[in-house]
Amino acid sequence: MRSDSPENSTTLAPDPVPFVIKIRDLHFSYPGKRQPTVLNIPAWQVARGDRIFLKGPSGSGKSTLLNLLAGILVANQGRIEILGQDLAALSAHKRDRFRAAHIGIVFQQFNLIPYLSVLDNIRLAAHFGKKHITNLDLTAQQLFEALGLDHTLITKKASNLSVGQQQRVAIARALINAPEILIVDEPTSALDSDIRDAFMKILIEIGQIQGNTLIFVSHDTALTPHFHHVVNLAEINLAGGNQYVS
Repeated sequence: MRSDSPENSTTLAPDPVPFVIKIRDLHFSYPGKRQPTVLNIPAWQVARGDRIFLKGPSGSGKSTLLNLLAGILVANQGRIEILGQDLAALSAHKRDRFRAAHIGIVFQQFNLIPYLSVLDNIRLAAHFGKKHITNLDLTAQQLFEALGLDHTLITKKASNLSVGQQQRVAIARALINAPEILIVDEPTSALDSDIRDAFMKILIEIGQIQGNTLIFVSHDTALTPHFHHVVNLAEINLAGGNQYVS
């Protein structure tokens, strides 16, 4: 990673984009917070294919940064460029479309729709991504196999799965569109060490096949050997975060 200034393109640049994430002069604050500036990042860049382990204490702004990278939140000031696209130049609807097509997210709580089947949860992600996937159900089953999930689970409701199974389904949903960027937020906090290690092995193997860039937030420093770079948010965030944010 380097910290030189981003390019000025506001459209999706042709491949290859050497840096898939570029931040410049980022400022973000939540309305009404006692410490107004949560994030103040002068510059940060992530190269294509990098695996980034992002760490920091609770309340330092890690999840806030992930939401900004995904276009869920919008910066008050500065520029966030994802795959050559300035997120601030997009409407809310277009940011949603861009995220669905190019960014996979594994949330800490997985956020599966409990009353839908596993397959329908995955189909829904593919629908929002607007990518043409030949034989979607077969692709989902192949991801299931790669993730070590029994194929019979694919017709079960998400609410009937174990925590470990829900986690792997959440990964399949995030990967169904072969996203260029995968964002993972505290995915191993509820897992024992054996399941955690198996999860990391699968995540990295599939990521290498798809060629995605991984941004991974965790407090579990035992996982750092799996990553190209370990980034302490405090080292790039001049605001230092505060105890009232996530």
